[in-house]
Amino acid sequence: MHFASDNAGPVHPRVMAALAAANEGYALAYGAEPAMADLTARIREIFEAPEATVHLVAIGTAANALLLATLAQPWQTVFCSDVAHIHEDECGAPEFFTGGSKLTLVPSTDGKMTPEALRATIGAEESRGVHGPQRGPVSITNVTERGTLYALDEIAALCAVARDFGLPVHLDGARFANALVALNCSPADLTWRAGVDALSFGGTKNGLMAVEAAILFDPARAQEFEYRRKRGAQLFSKHRYLSAQMGAYLQDALWLALARDANAAASRLRDGLAAIPGVTLLADYRANMTFAAWPRAAHRQLLEAGASYYLWDGTLEDGPEDAPLTARLVCDWSADPADTDRFLGLLRDAMALGNVTKL
Repeated sequence: MHFASDNAGPVHPRVMAALAAANEGYALAYGAEPAMADLTARIREIFEAPEATVHLVAIGTAANALLLATLAQPWQTVFCSDVAHIHEDECGAPEFFTGGSKLTLVPSTDGKMTPEALRATIGAEESRGVHGPQRGPVSITNVTERGTLYALDEIAALCAVARDFGLPVHLDGARFANALVALNCSPADLTWRAGVDALSFGGTKNGLMAVEAAILFDPARAQEFEYRRKRGAQLFSKHRYLSAQMGAYLQDALWLALARDANAAASRLRDGLAAIPGVTLLADYRANMTFAAWPRAAHRQLLEAGASYYLWDGTLEDGPEDAPLTARLVCDWSADPADTDRFLGLLRDAMALGNVTKL
């Protein structure tokens, strides 16, 4: 009953096989291996972007921070939602790698910025001359950190606001595949056609061991990214192990199949949660992350029974037993329907029994 994070799931067997195959013999280092050239061509084909540049790093924070450093000057500010991963979960990495660019937070609802809120927030900057930060890139996350999705027209509307101010747009796509299959659109439509300049193309949350692709749709920015990646200790000498993972990910559309499996597992979980009296889903979810609330006593019983997920507000120790607490539940590609059904059965029993009997 593992719903804590899609980071906690296993690496897909085809990816492990690709790593074993890449381990045979010798290959040129630092991205000069033939597999990297093949991978770049494949990503350009998938995104219908023949001039896009592709750079591999090991983790999503590196992809986000290095891309934003390439898009922003140190005296600028990056506009992002008030719950963005770059704000809440990257320990100041964007500020560090940009050389000092601050983050300006845009109010959000269920993790999503509106064009109106973004326009007002951007408009409020560059109001203090040399004493304040200058306007810099806009960073959008899809799937958002609250499990919701930006539809194509919503992404395009945010990008249009950025364009009105002459600002580039970065898309944090740690769960890009999950968003893509949920929206049933093309990678190009969800990125550069909508106005996105740079994409953190996630893989680690969707069946890879440790690799993300930083994609720049404007090749003029590529050389700077190369310098920043090297300086940021993300240019791997044995780079073939990164390209092997990403190559297997894209082979025969495995990346989309894994995302569909994760989304389907989350849909099964949500359907079950919605059918239990006293359980509340907090928003409209279509990808692989769900936030739901139920009483503290039921949380205690589930966690003591071996369920794994994050409490998003409050603790088990402090407060009334019937007080609702929010859970964040994330499904990965390997989620077992039997575990989901067991989790739902335990929750259903806990809700029926109240706080009297422990499971």
